[in-house]
Amino acid sequence: MIDLVFDARRKDLGNFEVGRVLPFHAHRMVGPFTFLDHMGPAAFQPGFPKSADVRPHPHIGLSTLTYLFEGEITHRDSVGSLAVIKPHEVNWMTAGSGITHSERFEGLREHGGRMDGMQAWVALPTEFEEIDPSFTHHEGPAELPYYENGGLKARLIAGEAFGAKSSVPVYSPLFYVHWELEPGVTAALPAEYPERAAYIAAGRVEVDGRELVEAQMAVFAPGETVVFKALERSTVMLLGGEPVGPRFIEWNFVSSSKDRIEQAKADWKAGRMKLPDLDHDEFIPLPA
Repeated sequence: MIDLVFDARRKDLGNFEVGRVLPFHAHRMVGPFTFLDHMGPAAFQPGFPKSADVRPHPHIGLSTLTYLFEGEITHRDSVGSLAVIKPHEVNWMTAGSGITHSERFEGLREHGGRMDGMQAWVALPTEFEEIDPSFTHHEGPAELPYYENGGLKARLIAGEAFGAKSSVPVYSPLFYVHWELEPGVTAALPAEYPERAAYIAAGRVEVDGRELVEAQMAVFAPGETVVFKALERSTVMLLGGEPVGPRFIEWNFVSSSKDRIEQAKADWKAGRMKLPDLDHDEFIPLPA
């Protein structure tokens, strides 16, 4: 039932750490998910330096999905969007042919507080890699279906699962679910998609007689229902879907074509990619 288990790798961003889950050398993607980071958890004092912010930077060939457990982030991008994301909301940004954006911690800088959340990159199918860039914000049970019963809280962040459908405009069959489980509660992940995984964001669970702990991801074999039992209060992120084929990943660029990534790098280095309308005074240079 469990094909592979691996730990998130801690990465220091200077002012806080993230857990880099995907890509992993032995398993680069799960369905269309090419990248998964656990941001934090981290505590910030009021007035922390602006160097913690993520300055404007580019993407191509993917959609980014930001989802928070705690904290808030201010998003600005080159299609004119301005959105403050708060816990249990979704920022869905589709880069397509190219977009730039920034993520700043302005509310936390003013008031202080904790940051804890997930950021995923979802590869676009080949036929959609060069679509026009766009951004949407989603919140509430009408857009992100919510279920609560017997010590299980579940929110469908994106895609389709458990007979429900999220309003997030995905481009290929996928699912992304947030579970909160009380101790002793069991819950099942059906064999609905060929590629499935679970990331333990907090707590401990048991699957197939094996204990999975915080900051671990388990990748499951296709064709079998997976049953989870919470050994303590736990937060589990379920994700997967239909594969879209192999992808090249370099810096912030994802594409089925290596040449397309080289073009994007050249465009960014030469200043040919428009900066966010409301945040254009600085940017992250192309790494050496």
